[in-house]
Amino acid sequence: MEQKLMDLLVSMIPTVLDYGKMLIVASLMLVIGFWLIKKVVVAVKRMLEVRKVDSTLTPFIVNLLNWGLKTLLVVSTISYVGIPMTSFVAILGAAGLAIGMAFSGTLQNFAGGVIILVFKPFRVGDFIEAQGYSGVVKEVQIFNTILTTGDNRVVIIPNGGLSTGSLINYSKMPERRVDFTFGIGYGDDIDKAYSAIRSVIGRNEKILSDAGHEPFMAVSSLGDNSVDIVVRVWVRSDNYWSVFFYMNEFVKKEFDAQNISIPFPQRDIHIIKD
Repeated sequence: MEQKLMDLLVSMIPTVLDYGKMLIVASLMLVIGFWLIKKVVVAVKRMLEVRKVDSTLTPFIVNLLNWGLKTLLVVSTISYVGIPMTSFVAILGAAGLAIGMAFSGTLQNFAGGVIILVFKPFRVGDFIEAQGYSGVVKEVQIFNTILTTGDNRVVIIPNGGLSTGSLINYSKMPERRVDFTFGIGYGDDIDKAYSAIRSVIGRNEKILSDAGHEPFMAVSSLGDNSVDIVVRVWVRSDNYWSVFFYMNEFVKKEFDAQNISIPFPQRDIHIIKD
């Protein structure tokens, strides 16, 4: 009995050595392959940057290439070890179906990323508002888009919602209109208020005044406590907030200098004595 067991072990040695060599080679394939893939991905990323490919498209291509090459390497290694690919593909297909059903939202996000890259509703560097958040687009990944808010918070939004929902791209157009409403008292001169506002507008070079972008002023309503004047000026999109804050501050100062009142809500109380 012991002799038979010994003979069996001796006969298995070549097989064990063959599989051992195969496993060592497979391990080396994985290690060297992952190292080469890293180098290839870095080289492709640099090439895309040198050729000035759209900064929105570059991270997507790099990530897709990275995962595609890794998947191909793993499949090739499994085939080298000797696992039948037909069985592996069948198992992979069944697993893929189950995973696809479980992660249908993730696949939707992937499809959303492709739609964003194809139709380009926004690009890296644009200021957008979507899904209840607003910020500057920093990166479009395979499944998510990363925003940075004005107070420097990082917001990660799934691409599925971005591709199917409504969004506002504040950077899409080169110019934007800034709207204001200034109230003056009923005893104040409207033309004097117009003149004061025009002088404030004329002192700011960021406010456009060429054909098609002329500043606009008009009485929008006669309110309970004030005569409301609507003011509309055009600026380049990146100057929106600086002009917004400038107008609010300096119109108030100009009104004060010219004794134009800015009324606040008032209520008259009548006391009736019996």
